[in-house]
Amino acid sequence: MLKRKIVKIDEEKCTGCGLCVTPCAEGAIEIVDGKAKVLREELCDGAGFCLSVCPTGALSIEEREAPTFDKKAAAKHAKPAAHEINCFSCGQGEDTRALIPVRIKGESLWVCTHCLPKLIHG
Repeated sequence: MLKRKIVKIDEEKCTGCGLCVTPCAEGAIEIVDGKAKVLREELCDGAGFCLSVCPTGALSIEEREAPTFDKKAAAKHAKPAAHEINCFSCGQGEDTRALIPVRIKGESLWVCTHCLPKLIHG
């Protein structure tokens, strides 16, 4: 095993809402017994797209010894989104625009790249 960045889930803070499951394109995170868990560390790429959607801040990135990221296994294990994801501003979905997770006033939302400049610059 080598040292690399991987998602860490604080079970004390996790409410089991499941919002972190959808942005994990590799399928590493699942809800087990009412809590989010990284079931297979080799599926976690450490990109952290799941972090910004967690309403309780239970997810973080840590650098530690973990199995090497297995891109082929992640591609095989990936699941389609459980529900449609849309930009909170214009309503466009990921089928038409690139979406980015953001936190605004304590709320986890998705914004498309078209609406992002307006969000940044007002």
